[in-house]
Amino acid sequence: MTRAWILPVLLVLCGSVVATGRVLDGAPGAAAVLLSVFVLLAGVSSPLVFPRSIGALEAQRRSAVDGRPVVYWRPGCAYCLRLRIRLGRGARRLHWVDIWRDPAGAAAVRAANDGNETVPTVLVAGRPHTNPDPAWVREQLSRPS
Repeated sequence: MTRAWILPVLLVLCGSVVATGRVLDGAPGAAAVLLSVFVLLAGVSSPLVFPRSIGALEAQRRSAVDGRPVVYWRPGCAYCLRLRIRLGRGARRLHWVDIWRDPAGAAAVRAANDGNETVPTVLVAGRPHTNPDPAWVREQLSRPS
């Protein structure tokens, strides 16, 4: 769990240091803007941007019932963030599994990707798709189960 927060915390700390330097130089407005940018970057790189993660076994069980795809992801992954943002509100309809928090999820991703933990890996109808186009994933959501 703590590994997911390292980058966001570092971004906030660095932003605080840079902003403090700007305040000491007599530029409080620039300090506020810089700090805001660092806090925004920290928020985007944090797990808070993603829907609540569940375990891989639970996600697969739910997917078998409702037919919705399972997304294996990890915090700090730019491709996962791209998928999440491009899906918009539809992202809530997917089952999200954080592979850093769930060993079974990490194992499922390694099994699908020749031993690599390549994310996002989207499981649709039992078939893995590594780093799929977000439009394709959105299309999978609109298909009847």
